[in-house]
Amino acid sequence: MTKSKNRLIEAGLEKVILEMGMLSDEQMKQAKKLATEQKKSVEQIVIQEKLLTRNDLVTATSVKLNVPLINLNRHKIYPEAIKLIPENMARRYNVLPMEIIGSTLTVVMEDIINIGAIDDLAAISNMRIKTVMALPDDIRAAINRYYTMAQDTESSIELQEEEEQPQEEAPVIPGVDSPASRQLKKIIQQAVRAGASDIHIVPHEDRLQIRCRIDGVLQDTAVMPRQLSAPLVSRLKIIAGMNIAERRRSQDGQCMVKVDGRDVDIRVGCANTIHGEMAVLRLLSRSASLLKLSKLGLRPEIIEKFKQVLQLPFGMILVGGPTGAGKTTTLYAAINELDRQQNNIMTIEDPVEYRMEGINQFPVVAKADVNFASSLRAFMRMDPDIILVGEIRDAETARVATQAALTGHLVLSTIHANDAVGVVFRLTDLGVEPFLLNSVMAAAVSQRMARRICPGCRTTYQPSDEELAFYREEMEELPEHFYHGRGCSLCSETGYVGRIGIFELLTPSEEIKRMVRSNTTASQVHEQAVKEGMLTMRSDGMLKVKDGLTTISEVLRTAYSLTDRPIG
Repeated sequence: MTKSKNRLIEAGLEKVILEMGMLSDEQMKQAKKLATEQKKSVEQIVIQEKLLTRNDLVTATSVKLNVPLINLNRHKIYPEAIKLIPENMARRYNVLPMEIIGSTLTVVMEDIINIGAIDDLAAISNMRIKTVMALPDDIRAAINRYYTMAQDTESSIELQEEEEQPQEEAPVIPGVDSPASRQLKKIIQQAVRAGASDIHIVPHEDRLQIRCRIDGVLQDTAVMPRQLSAPLVSRLKIIAGMNIAERRRSQDGQCMVKVDGRDVDIRVGCANTIHGEMAVLRLLSRSASLLKLSKLGLRPEIIEKFKQVLQLPFGMILVGGPTGAGKTTTLYAAINELDRQQNNIMTIEDPVEYRMEGINQFPVVAKADVNFASSLRAFMRMDPDIILVGEIRDAETARVATQAALTGHLVLSTIHANDAVGVVFRLTDLGVEPFLLNSVMAAAVSQRMARRICPGCRTTYQPSDEELAFYREEMEELPEHFYHGRGCSLCSETGYVGRIGIFELLTPSEEIKRMVRSNTTASQVHEQAVKEGMLTMRSDGMLKVKDGLTTISEVLRTAYSLTDRPIG
């Protein structure tokens, strides 16, 4: 908020904040004292001391000025309005152009008394400005949604020819600021802001297609002229440390960029198609916030059992699932439950996805022969208590990890397997003897990620007969209502925002260990686990459908395999 606004309404805000119970009298007195000592406004102090958020202050301002706060999820944002205000200006003032009526542009702002901002908006749009208020976080999220790559692709050819001043928000990519580099920055920037996990740069005969995987689903985000393909991929190969002259063979590399102050690790893969080189970028934000187990979607009874396993002095805890299922996130949420002060926790990852205080993290360095197996052997000489291995993907790593668990260490890792029982059998496939496995296996988790129903457009609906048949297989009775998202501006008309985990947890009993030793089939072990009370991923998914968190179709898409589906 601006200083002029502070002078104009700070005294009135103080009364509103106290009346609304946001701060006590004592807290307000302390804030005023600090404001005097530090020569700052009270508003600046309460934010600095984390007594209130900017959203709180905007709410109080709306009460003081008698201006309602609008819910951006329930208002249509018109593309023609977005085009009138440049993205850099929208971000500078945290404003969102909403609609045009005659010669008036309605703009959503957090600071409606910022006269300078309103004058600038009027000058650049050549229109009268009408202001409405919304929460700052909502405005920022809406700016990220509506100022997309697609808006800028119309002028992509001109971008190659004109000199553009670098913006403050642009990602920092090492190297010369060439036109291809600027276009690549824009692609990465918008993908990170949209929360994408992957970017696909795909050449076709007549166009270059940009696709992003958001909430686990690929979405078309832009179409560019075909001639941009070669310079874009060449620039990408340079910053990712690949051979720019080699176009026939597949290559992979990695780099780091900075977007909106956040460090983002990028793993890059390139391969040659009949129309030119295709590139896929995996985005890993170093500043991603760590979640607690309770926030991942684990049911309370599973959390309780999982926490008990984490207290074991030694053993092996494995999390299975496909790429992008959130396995590493679950492992770090588990480590978050452990005592980092009394335990020496060491990790070997490719790459390090989360940065956490109090643990020793090591990246895989293939060129220096630093891999999972060699690092595990080195860790044994460094007095570890708990070891996290990024992935068990080969027989050597499986063998060394098992030995580490046998010699008094708690080993956590990920592995590619279809379900919790499959985790156990995957280790035997990699050469771990069943009797050794029974000695160390503490828990096997399997998980998938299902998209959450959008809160902005969540409504009741009637599932299809096929969906109801799948639901009845897992649940005894139908709920009163089923929910889905009908599509709105918040979810880009998809009906979903964010994802939630679907889990199953197996803690092998003596009977299951006996079955594994006697070479019983995976399906028989699975039946025994269910008989002993294991909640399957399918059942967990349907419980989340019952709770209105996701849809039957999402559970079918993520948690059912081909063998689960009836043929015909």
